[in-house]
Amino acid sequence: MTGSRIVALGHYQPSRVVTNDELAELVDTNDAWIRDRVGIVTRRIADTETVSDMAAAAAEKALANAGLTADDIDLVVVATCTAIDRSPNVACRVAARLGIVAPGAYDINTACSGFSYALGTVDHAVRAGAARNAIVIGAEKLSDVTNWTDRSTCIIFGDGAGAAVVSATGDNEPSGIGPVVWGSAPERGDAVRIEGWRPYIEQEGQSVFRWATTALAPLALQACERAGVDPGDIAAFVPHQANARIIDGIAKRLGMPNAIVAKDIVESGNTSAASVPLALSKLVERREIPSGAPVLLFGFGGGLTYAGQVIRCP
Repeated sequence: MTGSRIVALGHYQPSRVVTNDELAELVDTNDAWIRDRVGIVTRRIADTETVSDMAAAAAEKALANAGLTADDIDLVVVATCTAIDRSPNVACRVAARLGIVAPGAYDINTACSGFSYALGTVDHAVRAGAARNAIVIGAEKLSDVTNWTDRSTCIIFGDGAGAAVVSATGDNEPSGIGPVVWGSAPERGDAVRIEGWRPYIEQEGQSVFRWATTALAPLALQACERAGVDPGDIAAFVPHQANARIIDGIAKRLGMPNAIVAKDIVESGNTSAASVPLALSKLVERREIPSGAPVLLFGFGGGLTYAGQVIRCP
C-alpha cells in the first residue's frame, strides 16, 4: 500500500460581492449586527453559474497548479449538498468539462464536512491502488436554497468552490494525508436541513453552536493523534467556515499556539463543503503556510456530521 498527498490546490468564487449593507435592504439587519453575530463582512453570490461550473473552474486551476493534464487523472470526487440535478452527477460533468477520460466519478453529500469526507475516501482509494491521481472538489451554490427574506439564514451563506489534486506518494516518501477521523450525530440531524423538492436551508443555530463549540475540539485533536503530529506543531488550522465565533471557540480549545487559523468566513461567508478547500487554497496562494508544514483540516455541519485529517501543505 502506498500513501497519498495533496500536490496542488485551486479555488473559484463568483464575481458578484454582496455586502452586509445590501442585505440590510432586504431584511431587518445591519452591518454591525452581522459582524458581531457571525463575523461575515461580504459573501460571493453566483448568478448564472451552476455548482458544476464552479467545481470545474476550481478543478481546472488546481490541475494547472499541479502541472498535470486531464490524461493524468483517474478519479474525480465532488462534495456538495446543493446540486440540483440528480444525474449526471457533478463529478461526471466536471470530468466532461475538463476532458478527463473514463475516471471513477462520484459525488458525496455530508454537507459542510463533505470535503474532508471526500478527501478521506480518495486517500483510501489511492492507498488501495484504485487510483493514482485524483481531483477532490468542494462546491456549493447555497444561494439556490437560501430564503432571502429570512434574516437568520440569508446573512450567512455564499457560493464558491475549492479543489485539490491528490496523488500517490513515492515508495520512500511519507504520506501527506493523515488518517481521517469521521463520524456523525444523526439523532441531531434536524439541526440543519435542506428538505423537500423546492427547499430552503434551515438550521437551529444555537443547537449547532453548542455542539460545535463543545464536542468537536476533542475530535479534531484525535486527527492530530492519528497522524502522529503534536498539536503544538500544527502550522495552520482550517476548519469549516461556519461562523467566526464557532471557529474561535474550537481554536481556543485546541491548544495550537503556532497555528494560523483560517478566517475566510469574513470575506466569503459560509460555503458549506467548499469552505475548507476554498480557505486552504487562499492560504497556500498567499504563501502563508510553508510547503510541507502540517495543517489540520476539520469540517462539520449538516447531518450532523464531522470529519478531519492532518495534511502536509503542498
